[in-house]
Amino acid sequence: MSGTGKLQGMAKWRWLGLLAGLLLLAWALRNFDFSRFLDVVAGATVWPLLFLPLAIITEQLLRALKWRQILHPLRAVGMGRLFGALMAGYFANMVTPVRVSPLVRAWMVARLEGLSTSTLLATIVLERLIDGLVFVGFAGVALLVIRFPDPDSNIIQGVAWGTGGSLVAFAGLIVALAALRREKGRNLLAGLVTRLTARLPERWRRRGVELAHLFADGVIWPSAPWRGGVIIVSAVAIKIVAISHFLWVGLAFDVVLGWADYLFIMVFLSFLVILAGTLRIVGGVAAGAVFVLEGFGIDVETALAMTLLVQAASILTVAACGAAALWVQGVSLSAVLAAGKGQGDQGA
Repeated sequence: MSGTGKLQGMAKWRWLGLLAGLLLLAWALRNFDFSRFLDVVAGATVWPLLFLPLAIITEQLLRALKWRQILHPLRAVGMGRLFGALMAGYFANMVTPVRVSPLVRAWMVARLEGLSTSTLLATIVLERLIDGLVFVGFAGVALLVIRFPDPDSNIIQGVAWGTGGSLVAFAGLIVALAALRREKGRNLLAGLVTRLTARLPERWRRRGVELAHLFADGVIWPSAPWRGGVIIVSAVAIKIVAISHFLWVGLAFDVVLGWADYLFIMVFLSFLVILAGTLRIVGGVAAGAVFVLEGFGIDVETALAMTLLVQAASILTVAACGAAALWVQGVSLSAVLAAGKGQGDQGA
């Protein structure tokens, strides 16, 4: 398929995703009363909402701390630099049609620390794998303790299947990454890259093999046990902070649920973010959030207000912190977008 054909296919898929999202929102809001929604918003208490951006920033500071421990065998990188790269990556996701956050955050650190973007990408894969394993643990707990009004609903079954599938996928990724720590595994990866680039010019094939070896160099783990402990504790703390999002926004509307309910909401929406992002369903997460909140007895108007405020807080916080990080480090948005397209591996 030509480049033009691919662009047309992507545009068509985005339109289909937008249509699907609108249909899902229309279904979720089928009993929606706009005048009551305005009354609900007008009656909100402001002070709990102030904790939303603080919670979002705390999550990313913990993520920066976790990434710092993973990176330590390569280089001792400052928390501020890692936090800025994280927020810049999320900001790039907001202004591009594809998810480029891992590439952008790896590139931003690589250009300042003299490391390879490919090597840093491997550390990001490892960091996300740890997040994923911890998330599977939280999902398992949620399935054990949840008392959803309809225990036989498709929601429960979907989360159960998602948890099982995630566990299998993460187990496979662990095996693959462990293999890269051995010479035979590195050679297998290099061989795979060589086959995939067989029709490309020789210099590109050599470059692909070089990047494969650089990626394998990033499959590392700190030798100090306490650093490993910080990695795990940080991953757990990130999920606990994420659970609090709907607690704070709920307090603004006098909505208080049980701890298991907040846990299940976090797990369900995390799966939904992945699904909606993969299928490019615009508004799918909002529709799912309204649906699951209604399942806990919250009226549709309040559920929509809670959902929109959580999303608004996330967007505004990422935009402010991401733009500030780019400004502080003297990086233009065009350079970030170029890096996201794979054009910025200056540290390799």
